[in-house]
Parts: sequence; structure tokens; C-alpha cells
Amino acid sequence: MLKLEARPQPSKLMSLASPVLALAITVVIGVLLFALLGKEPARGLQMFFWEPLKSAYALSELALKATPLILIALGLALCFRSNVWNIGAEGQFILGAVFAGGVAMQAGPDTGRWIVAAILLAGVLGGVLWAAVVALLRDRFNANEILVSLMLVYVAEMVLSYLVYGPWKDPQGYNFPQTISFLDATKIPRLFTGLRTNVGLLIALGMVGLFWLFLFRTYAGFQLQVGGLAPQAARYAGFSARRSLWVALLTSGGMAGLAGALEAAGPLGQLTPHVPVGYGFAAIIVAFVGRLHPGGIVFASVLMSMFYIGGELAQSRLGLPKSITGVFQGLLLFSLLACDTLIHYRVRWQASAAQAALAVHGQPTTEKKAA
Repeated sequence: MLKLEARPQPSKLMSLASPVLALAITVVIGVLLFALLGKEPARGLQMFFWEPLKSAYALSELALKATPLILIALGLALCFRSNVWNIGAEGQFILGAVFAGGVAMQAGPDTGRWIVAAILLAGVLGGVLWAAVVALLRDRFNANEILVSLMLVYVAEMVLSYLVYGPWKDPQGYNFPQTISFLDATKIPRLFTGLRTNVGLLIALGMVGLFWLFLFRTYAGFQLQVGGLAPQAARYAGFSARRSLWVALLTSGGMAGLAGALEAAGPLGQLTPHVPVGYGFAAIIVAFVGRLHPGGIVFASVLMSMFYIGGELAQSRLGLPKSITGVFQGLLLFSLLACDTLIHYRVRWQASAAQAALAVHGQPTTEKKAA
């Protein structure tokens, strides 16, 4: 029989191999899922793993999807490394979009391109303020940051709905719940003519480098990680747990708000009730698949973006439900958590008592007793 046996030391090899193994398991289960749904498995896999890569336009869309995931996941990785569980990045993303949209709607025909910087700063401010609510309640009243940040997601959705159905509703929008379309001066500059990839991608990649330097080459980053790994040791060393809490949450909120601003003033171009698309929740999976490392987060974001695009293609071309994207995301997270067990445990074959007795004495234990 198979048995899990604790390893003397966590396996570094399995720590690196676990995400790859989890992806392989997800693909295998996905093939079975396509077959059960009556679809050709090869065609289904093509939607997820080839179509998002086959042309310059497809790669541009892939980068567009990956940009907010990278930004949000970087902030979440900082939180998780600090043992601060910010689950409400989706709400901070929405508030960032709301703040950015509010600034974008102030633009007029004579407004210059400087307003793009103001829009991005407003988005960061929106995310920071929303995360500050979580930090304040955790710091002052010891409230659980998981529940508070998660509940604030629904509050943020209500705020967005109130604005687009109420005071910010476009009077010329045929009664649709949406704001006016943002002027061209407020749009995030694109990198290539004819493609939708914008400078948000460069910002995200720059942030990857900054977070790597902060986490692994600065004393402040070292303090945050010690506080997460060994709180008692951090207190003994004089590291401030309160400061770590505030820095982690505000940074994470700012990154989610920046992602919201890039989305609102980028591909969306206006605010609608459909601003929240689950990037804040998907980024949690991205952070863990990327092993909370800035470099790993880039690869995990690309993978998650392929799931998003593949799900949309499977919906339109194969007639599969929209929820197929969430199914693949859930499968990947479930497989990763299962494979992570092998970091601390190894699978060993252990013979049962009857088999052991048969091997030693030549007959099962029960027969020996009867004799």
C-alpha cells in the first residue's frame, strides 16, 4: 500500500516541480472533461494552449490579460510572504478603476496627455484607501483581514453599481448602466499600432524588477519576510509587526488599484458593471503558482491569461459554457495544493502486515495462527 512519509527536509526539487506537475494534471483532467462534454480533446487543448500564441495579435491580447494579473499578484505575494492574507484584491482593483474613471471623466477637449499620469495615480490612491480600511480594522480591532478584505469586495461592487446606475450614468447612453466613453487623451498609450498592448505591460515588468530588489536585496524586504516566516523571531529582533502589516496591505492595495486604472483607461475606456472580471481572485492562484516569486509570477500570469483567452475561445467556437475558465483555474489550484504535499512528504510503498508475514514465513498471519 502507498503511504506518505515525512521528509527530513523540504524538497527543493519538488518545490520547483510541483507547479509543472500541477499543470500536467490539469491538462489530463481537462482532456477527460472535454471528452465527457462530447468535444474533441485535441480541439479543446488547441483553444487553451495554441490559439493564444499563434499570432502577433494573439500575443498582444495575452499580454493585455497578463498585465493586471502580474501587478495584483506581485502585491499579494508581498502580503502572503508577510503572513498577511489579503483576499480582497478584487475590491481594491474595482476602487482603483473607480478613482481612475473619476479623473478620466474630468478631461476636456483641451486636456493634454499629462492626465494619464493623474489617472494612474488616482487608481493607486483608490486601491491604497480600500486596503487601508482592512489594515486599520486589523491593527486597531484585530479584525480578521481575510473576512474584512473579502467583504469589502462586495461593497466595492455596490459602489461601482451605484455610480454607473446613478450619478455617473451617461445621459446619452440609451439608459445602459455605463459612464461616458473616456476621451482619447485619457487612454493608456499603446505600444504597437493595430495592437491593444499598452505601456501597462512595461510598467508591470518594471514592477517585477522593483519587487525582486525589494524582497531579496533590501533590509525592509527582509524584515517583512522574517515577520511572515517566524513572527516570534521578528519580535525578538525588534521588527515592527504593525509596520509590516501596513506596508504589505497598502502596497498590495496600490498595485491592485494601479491594475484597475490601467484596465479602466485601457481596454475598457469607460466604467460599466462589468469592470470586475475576477482578476483579483485569479491573482491569488497566480501568486501561489509563481511560488510568491516575482519571476515565477510572470510565467504564472501568462499561463492564467491563456486560460482566460482559451475559455473565451472555447465558449465561442466549441459552445462550451463560460464557466470553463473558472473550472481550469480551480483545477490548477487544486492540483497545485495536492502536489505541494510532496514538498514535505514522499510517497513510499509499504507492504501490509499479511504481505509482510507471507514474505517472512511463507504463509499469511491468520493461517499461521490457525495452524
